Amino acid sequence: MIRYTLLACALSLALTGCSEAPPATQESPADLRTTSAELATSTSERLNQWFDERFEERLQMSPMQMTMLGRKDRYDQLDDMSLASQREMVRWLQQTAAELAANFDYDELDTEAQTSYDLWMYQVERDVRAFEYQHMSYVFHQMSSVHAYLPQFLISFHRVDSLADMQAYISRLEQLGSAIQVLLNQAKEKADNGIRVPDFGYQGALRQSQALVTGQPFSESDESAPLYADAQAKIEQLRANDAINAEQADELHQAVQQALTRHVGPAYQQLIAWLEVDQANAESNPTGVSKYPGGDDYYQFMLWYHTTTDLSAEEIHQIGLDEVARIQGEMIEIKQRVEFDGDLQDFFAFIRTDEQFFYPNTDAGRQAYLDDSKAYLDAIADELPNFFGILPKADLVVRRVEAFREEDGAAQHYFPGTPDGSRPGIYYAHLSDMSSMPKVDMESVAYHEGNPGHHMQISIAQELTGLPQFRTLDRHTVYVEGWALYSELLAKEMGGYRDDYSDFGRLTAEIWRAARLVVDTGMHALGWTEEQAVDYFLVNTPITEGSVRSEIQRYLVWPGQATAYKIGMMRIQELRAEAEEALGEQFDIRAFHDTVLGGGSLPLPILERRVQQWIADVQG
Repeated sequence: MIRYTLLACALSLALTGCSEAPPATQESPADLRTTSAELATSTSERLNQWFDERFEERLQMSPMQMTMLGRKDRYDQLDDMSLASQREMVRWLQQTAAELAANFDYDELDTEAQTSYDLWMYQVERDVRAFEYQHMSYVFHQMSSVHAYLPQFLISFHRVDSLADMQAYISRLEQLGSAIQVLLNQAKEKADNGIRVPDFGYQGALRQSQALVTGQPFSESDESAPLYADAQAKIEQLRANDAINAEQADELHQAVQQALTRHVGPAYQQLIAWLEVDQANAESNPTGVSKYPGGDDYYQFMLWYHTTTDLSAEEIHQIGLDEVARIQGEMIEIKQRVEFDGDLQDFFAFIRTDEQFFYPNTDAGRQAYLDDSKAYLDAIADELPNFFGILPKADLVVRRVEAFREEDGAAQHYFPGTPDGSRPGIYYAHLSDMSSMPKVDMESVAYHEGNPGHHMQISIAQELTGLPQFRTLDRHTVYVEGWALYSELLAKEMGGYRDDYSDFGRLTAEIWRAARLVVDTGMHALGWTEEQAVDYFLVNTPITEGSVRSEIQRYLVWPGQATAYKIGMMRIQELRAEAEEALGEQFDIRAFHDTVLGGGSLPLPILERRVQQWIADVQG
């Protein structure tokens, strides 16, 4: 673990112009304005340098985050997963907040620097408060938790270009076992205190863990385990590129086998054994976290964490009910336009089951899903310059989720590329069960995960210049997911959804997020069971049952996260409406979007201030 160092003194950037200022008796108002502007500029520059230095310190505490950014610092190490390391991070964050307040006068900063100041302080509060509730969170579950993410990280993000890179990969394999053991001890302690993921979480973690240690070199098999297959492929690529010789390749193969059989395999077998035994203590029709002592406070914190608002669970629940009713009204209009004979429930059943809305559950059907998703994204890309001034430089690819972590009906997701463009952004789709992937939904999902959604927003943020680096890389769920959901509707303005059924798919995606407000708060605050939440979803939305169950189970292990989408979307829509009303003919959609995207991911209160400042600037 990297130890942080405190500043010994204030940063030494000099204030420009101070030594040349005229005597006070000779200053004119213009001179005063110039001096004030220079002071703001120099102080802000000094602050930005301070932020970049602190952010670099924080990065050095996370070798995995540096890898995700395309860097190879500490390339042979994994993050320290221990509570002691988390506690050390909290102390460091608190120290940076004290240092920031002591060394920088807020009133001397320009507007952008004040935003950075507020954002840093906000993040410190968020992360310090999150640590106070760390004992409430689940460790292992079905939603690609750390036991699945660590192998995926090595397979997808540890790039091997040289012998040293492969040696670093092997070193990380050797550490993977101890990381799993640290996490297993945390899960055991939480279970002893009654904090257990529901039984489906055990089942998902078991499936994923077993898939990781099935095949060579763990057993005699015609198939290789995922990490072994990946390591072999990377070694062979080095050999093909003449980066290593045959003898070195043999040594690397042997080292990989030893790392897997001595470190990875035993750790996962211990995890599997514990999951199999402790699963008997898990609930089969669970409620949410309010059942735990302190659970109500924990859930309210999670709502604040994810939405960045002070909305209560009851308020969010009611917003969800209202939005579900509104969207159902729009769905009925489409049902009538396509001349469907039956009520809305009948139409839902038709969308869920009619063969025309699904690809075959074959490899050809899966490839067609990927190809058609890419075609939708290519078409919308042509319209981007009409709606945005700032455009992403990074490429976007569409991929199927790796087999070892693929879940039937699980939600598609996005992994950002690197800021330097060396790795593209990746839109991942779960395609193991094509009956859970209706065609009517795929267009809105593509826009959500790709352009103008996640890929565009995150890529633009990473490519921003003139801001401290932490602002280009941070993620606030309500902003990131709110923007992506807003993008689904924006795509309609951009020419997407060329028929009623695809537009119905867009509404399906929106009512899905509105229903989340109802069931997330229902389970975690109002005592609903998993089955009650499933029933609500099936009655009020056209989502297929396989997807509904996967979604409900996701909400149970990630309390509050799913509420951020609709809350964020609605606030961005409200800000746009406020700007359109205030500016009238002066309103420029490209400038509005650039304002929203041009400051990086922001909590809603800070985003609101940014948009209101833009409105004032346009008004003059």
